[in-house]
Amino acid sequence: MNGFWYKLLVGSSWIFGSWFFALIARIIATGYFLFSRNVPESRRFYAALYPEQSKLYHLWCTFQQYQHFTTIHFDRLLLNSSHNVDFTSQGWENLEAVIGKQGGILLMSHLGNWEMAATLLKRQKADLRLLLYMGVKEKEGVERIQKEDLRRSGVTIIGVDQEENAAFSAVEGIRFLQSGGLVSLTGDRLWRHDQRRLRVTFLGHDAYIPEAPFIFALVSGSPLFAFFTFRTGKSYTFTLSDPLTVQAQSRQDRAAALNRAAQHYADLLEQALRQHPFEWYHFERFLY
Repeated sequence: MNGFWYKLLVGSSWIFGSWFFALIARIIATGYFLFSRNVPESRRFYAALYPEQSKLYHLWCTFQQYQHFTTIHFDRLLLNSSHNVDFTSQGWENLEAVIGKQGGILLMSHLGNWEMAATLLKRQKADLRLLLYMGVKEKEGVERIQKEDLRRSGVTIIGVDQEENAAFSAVEGIRFLQSGGLVSLTGDRLWRHDQRRLRVTFLGHDAYIPEAPFIFALVSGSPLFAFFTFRTGKSYTFTLSDPLTVQAQSRQDRAAALNRAAQHYADLLEQALRQHPFEWYHFERFLY
């Protein structure tokens, strides 16, 4: 959906109510389910998650995935209204221990609502210094609105072009960490075909995730936190894993240290996925 139609839908919801937004969003999601080229990939993913189930069940899971995706946009509507968002946190004390000191790296995933996660972090601590690395697409509609909303909430955003080298922005992120801030990086999606990656085991398959977050942790000495936010009824819960450090005794041990950390994150991601299977919003190939 491009930005114009999204803004029109949001404007209509102020007239007819939030139910109108939810209804139209679900109709649009059904259209994507029926015609998107990514549906076979989702069916393949759910076949790996539920190998004992039938193909029809995997198709039903895919339909649920597309329908659940509409809650991300509905949540944004609530955040931009006067609606009071109730939430609880788990593991906040782990993160608070590094804020203003060695900093911390948040591993955001396409599982649950990462945008809500970033917003709730700011509500938990208003003066929190948070930097997000986000991919830049050639044509941005809703994504541009998403970035603008986050900037207004006080989040610093660095756009990562899919075709350009991001060495300079990486240096900025390391400095941000060294000053005690929090840096958020995507843990489960590759933005460029030549991006450095790490192989992990996920649902019994090979999967490839970005190397950058783990390099950041190795270079800066800052711990990593897997960060998830899920809707529980009308409230939200964000959870932070225990801190994960990436340490290497020598240059020869670096590759093994990176791989250990990456697999640990993949295990946490798989555990969260099994608890919230329809909130997997990674529609492109992940398993190989």
